[in-house]
Amino acid sequence: MLPSSDAPNRGRPLAEIETWIFDLDNTLYPSRCNLFAEAEARMADFIVRELGLAVSVEDAHALRRRFFLDHGTTLRGLMLEHGIEPRRFLDYVHEIDLSPVPPDPELAAAIADLPGRKLVFTNGTRDYAERVIARIGLSGQFLAIHDIIACDYLPKPDPSGYAALIERHGIAPASALMVEDMARNLVPAASLGMTTAWVRTPKDWAREGAGPEHIHHVVEELAPWLRAAVRR
Repeated sequence: MLPSSDAPNRGRPLAEIETWIFDLDNTLYPSRCNLFAEAEARMADFIVRELGLAVSVEDAHALRRRFFLDHGTTLRGLMLEHGIEPRRFLDYVHEIDLSPVPPDPELAAAIADLPGRKLVFTNGTRDYAERVIARIGLSGQFLAIHDIIACDYLPKPDPSGYAALIERHGIAPASALMVEDMARNLVPAASLGMTTAWVRTPKDWAREGAGPEHIHHVVEELAPWLRAAVRR
């Protein structure tokens, strides 16, 4: 059984958190915005055009899903199996319409009120993250964006990206909290000693690895949960 959003004695007390680490997609904006639908369509288009495959769009999506399951991201699969240069893929895939993402002044206020440092840790690129952050109304709120390039293109949950994040920004894991929609990405964070918060979404693939041993808080709505965290 997973802990409730206010389960006692789970992780470090929220009042003692000094570094708040946020995932980007489906975490800082609701999963119902469904930005991945357009991103996935662009990935499939890239696969067909770059690999020169005489396959249907459905076949390209099947390949995209296999890359994601086998390697953590479609990009990683393309790099390892087809030698694709990563920046061309990332630039193409992230040129998506952000209009489904609404401004969120409640979340902006809640994050502004958090004590300590705030960072973004994403499998996307810094440029894309900055566009999304601006759309939400969070520009200027984060000390840094730790993106897939900073992770040497090794996506979460590969532990090396977490180690690079900690070293680059001088993070003490025991006083840090990581917020994610993909449960499996919280496993390395918990192993390092971070407190973790899982933003629960309807996506089945986001639930993989949702075990109580590495999820300290379950979050239904991020802004109210952060507001409550500040009051503790």
